[in-house]
Amino acid sequence: MNKTDVETIGSGTDNLLVGLACLIALAGVIGFSFWSEAAMIARLGILLGGLALGAGVGWFSQPGKRFISFSAEALEEAKRVTWPTGKETVQTTWVVFAFVVVMALFLFAVDWVIEYGLYDLILGWKR
Repeated sequence: MNKTDVETIGSGTDNLLVGLACLIALAGVIGFSFWSEAAMIARLGILLGGLALGAGVGWFSQPGKRFISFSAEALEEAKRVTWPTGKETVQTTWVVFAFVVVMALFLFAVDWVIEYGLYDLILGWKR
């Protein structure tokens, strides 16, 4: 195992920054709930401000930087995906609907056969 493959636990400063970021974001959420009588625009400002400030503080920690790097790589990977065309999407959706209908009919038939066999033939309850 190469030494660069080992992920180490963050420093005290990183832990402090992540904790502070979580507290700031939580304060925004609590502020949104606490001031329920205030105007909605003010409440949304408190909520979004707390979340943005928490994200800003978290940005400066090592885990925050790794998260940003991971997000950028994920976006680049998503750009390389070959997405289906509209026609392919509609065709696949119809295949799924048809499969659901076939399975529903199959399960209905199995349920009816079991009900008929159990209640009519074996127990004789439905006469």
